[in-house]
Amino acid sequence: MNDGKPNWWSRPSTPPEAARIPTPSPAEEGDFPLQAPDPAESAVPEPAAEAPAAPTVDMTKEPAAAEPTPSEPTPAVPAPAEPAPAVPAPSESAPAGAVTAAEPVPAPETRATAPVPAAPRPLHEPDEYRTPPYGEPGPWAPAPPVQHPAAPVPPPQAAVPPVPPQGAVPPPQGPVPPHAWGQYDPWGAGPGAVPPPPRKKSRRGLALVGALAFALLTGVIGGGVGAYVERNGGIGTVELPQAEAGSADRAPDSVAGIAAGALPGVVTLHVSGGGSAGTGTGFVLDNRGHILTNNHVVDAAATSGDITVTFSSGETASAKLIGKDTGYDLAVVQVTGVRGLKPLPLGNSDDVRVGDPVVAIGAPFDLSNTVTSGIISAKERPITAGGEKGDGSDISYVDALQTDAPINPGNSGGPLLDGKGRVIGINSAIRAAGGSGEGDGGSGGQAGSIGLGFAIPVNQGKRVAEELINTGKATHPVIGVSLDMQFNGDGARVGDKGKDGTPSVTPDGPAAKAGLRPGDVITKVDGQRVHNGEELIVKIRAHRPGDALALTLTRDGRELTRTVTLGSAQGT
Repeated sequence: MNDGKPNWWSRPSTPPEAARIPTPSPAEEGDFPLQAPDPAESAVPEPAAEAPAAPTVDMTKEPAAAEPTPSEPTPAVPAPAEPAPAVPAPSESAPAGAVTAAEPVPAPETRATAPVPAAPRPLHEPDEYRTPPYGEPGPWAPAPPVQHPAAPVPPPQAAVPPVPPQGAVPPPQGPVPPHAWGQYDPWGAGPGAVPPPPRKKSRRGLALVGALAFALLTGVIGGGVGAYVERNGGIGTVELPQAEAGSADRAPDSVAGIAAGALPGVVTLHVSGGGSAGTGTGFVLDNRGHILTNNHVVDAAATSGDITVTFSSGETASAKLIGKDTGYDLAVVQVTGVRGLKPLPLGNSDDVRVGDPVVAIGAPFDLSNTVTSGIISAKERPITAGGEKGDGSDISYVDALQTDAPINPGNSGGPLLDGKGRVIGINSAIRAAGGSGEGDGGSGGQAGSIGLGFAIPVNQGKRVAEELINTGKATHPVIGVSLDMQFNGDGARVGDKGKDGTPSVTPDGPAAKAGLRPGDVITKVDGQRVHNGEELIVKIRAHRPGDALALTLTRDGRELTRTVTLGSAQGT
């Protein structure tokens, strides 16, 4: 019965459990029957520990009767409906006087020694409530005060039955109780109300599996992120480092400084007429709008063509032809009504030295305002250009400056500048791969630069430009002889006959006055070697009319020197 008060008895039996306890047999003389503990009355399991050995009961002494504590009366409990069965007698093989027990006896500090009656019969009649000490004798004593453990009770473990001492009666082989004896807690739930906690399984394996799974997952994620970063260069917005804005000024003698000063004075020419069209370059000579360029650039507009000039700023203007000269491959055009012209300063081509830095500006393949740079590769390089007409009237002879600054079709007529931004040459021709010295692009081709560009020296260009502006024509220096252009020997040979059967040495001309004769071979001009007739023409045209030249020649195996004062001839 549970009336809300603490049960002070040790382990009351419930009717179902009491019904399973057999009724003890009649006691024999000298035998003290002991009531077997009720298996269903086990308390909360104790912590797993080795059970101490059961104490031995001395049967020769009469034990003192246990008295209830006055301050803690023992409440009476109604007996169950059916009588409790008797405890079975001990085995016959057990020695006399031994105590028979169905359970291991608890340790002395937690349980009291069971009282042993002195007489063969109990002093009192059996108590129907079986409550010691007035009922049937039993091995238990009143429960000690309840002490709640501070920590959770560990799971129970199988108790090891104590080894009985020698001479003791072994316990009968009865049913094993579900739980080992433990400290009774009157405030807890009844037997069987709370199942024993299950044994905790080891978590080491689970932790290892979790760690492996986590490592695999992080590896896969890390690999994916790494591949994405490697393929895409990162995650998030890309912001590239950049230098802070600096000064836009450049040194005047640098390529950038030279280009910045010269570009406003460089123009692009678009010419059409005579069923052809072309693009070239020119540069401003003065504030009156005169622009110098090559003759082969404007040749298509010689009679009734159109010339359009485009400045570096993008402004355009129409131009007219002022004069041209085929032998020097130079021409002058003029624009009118244009303000803010920027004439380029002219340098001195005689002061140029091989290796000097140069800058070329032009419109190669109609790409205006193109700037390239290089050096002077050679000086006084005799070249000829033109000759498309077949009669030699369009051949130009130039004692040129050679440069490795890239020059391409469209650069013709543009300025070649020195390190101070002064014009030292007019870009006119290139040597194309597999071809001969020709105007840029060669005959009918659009070859590109191979690092062999040629420019007319500005000293010669200045003289011709002045004559073209002032008179519309240019003069050529001459010596008054007809050369044998088919001569294969070394030098320039004076022909036997001139054109149309005329004398090869012009009477009263410069050569006749110097004593030259037909058949003489000229080998040097002012000490410079010439190897053919073209080179002789180039060396002569590099001077002005009236200049005196020392000619070295061979006649009948003898070497002679004659001084010739150059004459003048009208150019075409």
